[in-house]
Amino acid sequence: MVLRTDFRTDAGSVTLTDALAMGFGRRGHDLGKDAPHLLLRVAECTRGTVELVVEFAPRPEYGMIRPLLIPVDGGMRCHGGPDSLCLSSPVPFEITDRARGRVRLAAGDRVAFALQYTPAGGTPRLLSQDEIQALLDDTVLAWQSWSELHQTYEGRWEKEVRHSGRVLQALTFQPTGAIVAAPTTSLPETVGGVRNWDYRFAWVRDASFTLDALWVAACPDEAEAFFGWMAQAAANDPAHTHDMQIMFGIRGERDLTERELDHLSGWRGSRPVRVGNAAWRQRQLDVYGELLGAAHRLRAYLGGLDRPTRQFLSGLADLAAARWTEPDQGIWEVRSGPQHFVYSKLMCWVALARAIDLAEDLDAADRVPAWTRSREEIRAAIEEQAWSATAGAYTQAFGSDRLDASVLVMPIVGFTEAGSPRMRATIDAIRDRLTSPSGLVYRYLDTDDGLAGEEGTFLLCTFWLAQALAMAGETEAAIAYFERAAGVANDVGLLAEEIAPDGAGLLGNFPQAFSHIGLVNAAWAISEAEAARRAHRTS
Repeated sequence: MVLRTDFRTDAGSVTLTDALAMGFGRRGHDLGKDAPHLLLRVAECTRGTVELVVEFAPRPEYGMIRPLLIPVDGGMRCHGGPDSLCLSSPVPFEITDRARGRVRLAAGDRVAFALQYTPAGGTPRLLSQDEIQALLDDTVLAWQSWSELHQTYEGRWEKEVRHSGRVLQALTFQPTGAIVAAPTTSLPETVGGVRNWDYRFAWVRDASFTLDALWVAACPDEAEAFFGWMAQAAANDPAHTHDMQIMFGIRGERDLTERELDHLSGWRGSRPVRVGNAAWRQRQLDVYGELLGAAHRLRAYLGGLDRPTRQFLSGLADLAAARWTEPDQGIWEVRSGPQHFVYSKLMCWVALARAIDLAEDLDAADRVPAWTRSREEIRAAIEEQAWSATAGAYTQAFGSDRLDASVLVMPIVGFTEAGSPRMRATIDAIRDRLTSPSGLVYRYLDTDDGLAGEEGTFLLCTFWLAQALAMAGETEAAIAYFERAAGVANDVGLLAEEIAPDGAGLLGNFPQAFSHIGLVNAAWAISEAEAARRAHRTS
């Protein structure tokens, strides 16, 4: 998570190193504690001479403010809006609507900068060159210590899995354990289009898949912290009088009202630019299954949950039993009318299946008979109404013939065997009809989701297909799909949400936690399938 960029010119070369500072001396599990909100940049000339232009043009409040720039000894102070920025710099600046300076470096010379964000009422401090370098060195050591302690995965694609684990850790808000879906807003699903969303929040839906990935690519401590925060944030309605909220701010905020920033043109003309996400108001019944699935993954830790939390989790199973027959907006958060989405029904089944397994831990053994009846009712409904003879597959919604890649989760969550006739037919249908010429998978096609425009292929869905194929025993096909999806990472190994249908460009918010989660879980599933096959041959 420290970026080094090498620049080469005819006259010389320079290495630029960027990092977000960690709390000084924090190591291992303490990574991120006391982080000083400080961006570090060090430029070092490694050959010849290089002249650098240094420009500082802060635009707080999403570009609505052109702040006052105040030169001071050792840098620049910036005031505008409620918060402030402080730039530590040895380079003198000329000021217009921005600060601009020049510095010439010869081989062996080094110049360091630090940009600190300070909330209202705080007192930033200018840093010396030695202090900045010490913070950078300490940040490198902090990340190395975390990796050495946490990253023990050994198997196929070890480098990619471990890197994705670091990305998930970097997307974590350390004070609470919340993991954002992405750290960006409004990077479009189609260049110039309107499918531009703010993903700087934590979704309950991510919980179960994230915990699986953290288990493989990090360690249970990170998984437990994320679950603990998610359960606390979600438990805002002890009587369960309302649907559970599907997403939260990183501190547990519930009001995520969406607004458009009309003064911004968007990336490559992709408007509107949005802040907030209106999906927080949607009904999405799958969240019951995701949260109980996360609890099931961490069942060894449930003894530490207090009685209200155990009651809350039991109540989620009751809600799944009571509400699974109702329509919702589904996993893809469509902005058209609610439907009876198969994925939502499936995850209500998961909620009940996991609650039954956890009944003793949740002090809810008396509810098992009722939960079992509801679980079997859901299974029967899915088998009767989600299967389409016309499509030859499980489909997007009850009574529909449209394909949807989310049904690939069926074997992953244990609803059916990946090699069962219906699931094999579904896998084949998605390979044949939801896959682009570049070999990546769409979420769905020809569905009225209430939005204009188109979108690219979805990396998580491609990793789901690879995982399902591995579970079905088609490891060679699984490897091929996995490597296509993992192969679209950028030059520093980061994955976006989507890929252009021709495979030529990253689309959507970036880096996308779901994509890195999909990579980790698919790599694990393929490695496990290969190990099982080797063991079978040996026996």
